[in-house]
Amino acid sequence: MPTLLLIRHGENDYLAKNRLPGRIPGIHLNERGREQAAELEHSLSRLPIKAIYSSPLERAQETAEPLARSLVLEIRPVPELTDTDVGNWEGRSWKGLARTRNWKVIQETPDQFQFPGGESFVQTQERVVRSLEAIASRHAGEMVAVVFHADPIKLAVAHYLGLPLNGFQRLSAHTGSVTVLEMEGAAVKLVALNLLPPFSFPK
Repeated sequence: MPTLLLIRHGENDYLAKNRLPGRIPGIHLNERGREQAAELEHSLSRLPIKAIYSSPLERAQETAEPLARSLVLEIRPVPELTDTDVGNWEGRSWKGLARTRNWKVIQETPDQFQFPGGESFVQTQERVVRSLEAIASRHAGEMVAVVFHADPIKLAVAHYLGLPLNGFQRLSAHTGSVTVLEMEGAAVKLVALNLLPPFSFPK
């Protein structure tokens, strides 16, 4: 039974300024984000992690780096773990988006929404679940760290809990948090959601 540690990347200036980063290249961790990456390394480096996978975006890779150095593991980038393609909404402020007609759809019926020029939440969920299952299939009986993004993490958890996609916004994945899944075929157990260091890892 593989154990997947779903880790959300650390803070960056886009998030600190309430802007939607999407897949914009060159977004790096800010000072608080680097602190969060160090806190994750301190809490997780004593665990028997056998591999580290990451979204190819810089903020995820930089979050994974301290843990990878500590465990002497390479970071394996996986394009399918990248953030949701928000299309024309990249870089826009949450405050401005909240005034659009689409905002209510995103909050209440996200399964009906597709970002203008981007992908739908359904498409994000499908690609992320495929990627996590491929990772799990390569690591039977092992613990693996997977560093990526908030909505993809929440969408994956919703899928494995059997929660309708329209309920995924009820879940939380804060920056620098860890969500733990134990996977055994179709039987997936949510061990922990949105853990923030320092923490005692659940046994």
